[in-house]
Formats: sequence, C-alpha cells, structure tokens
Amino acid sequence: MFRSTQIPTGPIFAGLCLVAIALPAQAKDKPLDGPPPAVFQAVVDCKALTDPAARLACYDKAVGAMETARAAKELVVTDRATVREAKRGLFGLSLPSIKLFGGGDGDNDEDEVKEIESKISGIRMASDGFPIFTLEDGARWKQTDGRNTFPKAGQKIRIRKASLGSYMASIDGQPGVRVIRQAN
Repeated sequence: MFRSTQIPTGPIFAGLCLVAIALPAQAKDKPLDGPPPAVFQAVVDCKALTDPAARLACYDKAVGAMETARAAKELVVTDRATVREAKRGLFGLSLPSIKLFGGGDGDNDEDEVKEIESKISGIRMASDGFPIFTLEDGARWKQTDGRNTFPKAGQKIRIRKASLGSYMASIDGQPGVRVIRQAN
C-alpha cells in the first residue's frame, strides 16, 4: 500500500516503456523525427513536478487525454512485435523513405526484414509465361527470370533480398530464381 506521499508512478512508466511509436495518425506531412506529439509529451512533462499530488493529477489528466486521442485514432501506439510484423508484410514493396518503422539516426535497424519464409497458397501464370505466387499472407510475387520452377500450392517458399535491390526465391529448397513483389 502506498503512503499518501508516494505516487504509484512505476506502472505508468512501465506502460510508457512498452510504447515503441506514438504518432498522430493524420500527420502525413509532419516529419517523423521531430518532437513527439503534444499528448505524449504532456505525460512526460508530468515527471518534472515535485509535489506528489500535483504530479498524480498531472498524470491522470495527461493519461486521460492520451486515452481519448487513441480512441479517436489521433494517436497510434504500437510495440516492436507489431512493427516487425508490418515490416514483414511490406517486404519487397518500394515505399517512400519514412521513419515510421524505425531507421532513425543512430538506429542500426536490427528489425530489418532480409528474408521471409511462407507457403504458396496459389499460383497463376502471367502473360509472359512466368508464374505469380500468392503466399499465405496474400502477398504476390512474380518470377522474372530463370528456369521453370513448376510451383505448386502448399510448397514452402523462401524469399530473400539479393543484390541491387532484387529478390531471390527458393521453392522447396530448389536453386533460387529472381522475383519481384506485385502490388495487391
């Protein structure tokens, strides 16, 4: 039990430590390496208050505002596992260079996806005769060169980054062929 002079700030800080990204959902033109959103900064600013009652009141107000912003989808809060999954889903797509998923100054981006493994859920042939593989997660990849791989639904596929921005796919351990990600 806490005495009246102690503030239970431990759970608040533990919760904030789990926050990997807190961004306004509508701030498309705002640089992502700038200051944190005001609703997040208000929680951090409460730490500077020395009066325990004032600090608790500040936290209550700031966390309430943060909760309201999240419910209104003006604030997005996520964790590292969710960011990794998003990066995996975007693997192979050409996207603008943004810092939404990390990659800031001094960040070695240890969560960068360099390869994925999945199963082929469907195949169709493109007009040029090369197959287009649909993976379990719905991602589509088209073979761009190499020998015929005779792919079948249910086979394992491993796609990895190769040189000069290209990608190589290996189906059931066969030698790799070049592939390109298709927009869904």
